[in-house]
Amino acid sequence: MNFKIRAATKEDCKDMSRMIMELAVYVKMPDQVKISHEELQRDGFCQNPFFECLVAEIPEEHKSKEGFTVVGYALYFYTYSTWKGSTVYLEDLYVMSEFRGNGIGTGLLSKVAEVAKKKKQCVQLQLSVFDWNTPSRDFYAAKGAQDLTDTEGWHFIRFDGQNLDNLANEAPKD
Repeated sequence: MNFKIRAATKEDCKDMSRMIMELAVYVKMPDQVKISHEELQRDGFCQNPFFECLVAEIPEEHKSKEGFTVVGYALYFYTYSTWKGSTVYLEDLYVMSEFRGNGIGTGLLSKVAEVAKKKKQCVQLQLSVFDWNTPSRDFYAAKGAQDLTDTEGWHFIRFDGQNLDNLANEAPKD
């Protein structure tokens, strides 16, 4: 299938928001999505953006049954490893189900790696995958990814909501 990978624009935020919800439904967590396309515009297309995003676009003649031509996205940001250096973190990689198996996911993943290597000289790409999501785990493994939970015992930890507030309130006062 013919497709193009390009940098997302502000105008893509409605499509990104739609696909974020589709991904949340896929992982059985639609109630967790709290972000709007306006927040994506604000946070991703400002002077110091919090993230970068690539979208996969297909020609009009191959549009989805709902009429969409933007059929996938990869949202990522840069972080730093004190052991390795510049790192890119892939927050989301998503392709609409009717377009999977056409190389779009590989195209998005490869383009994130290319952008990270050339733009930020990143030495590693990191991401998280649900343990039950065997198709995604197999996809990444086939591309050479290492499962650090298995090999090194790393666990992904999060503070949010009231727990984040409580932690912030424990900060020493100036």
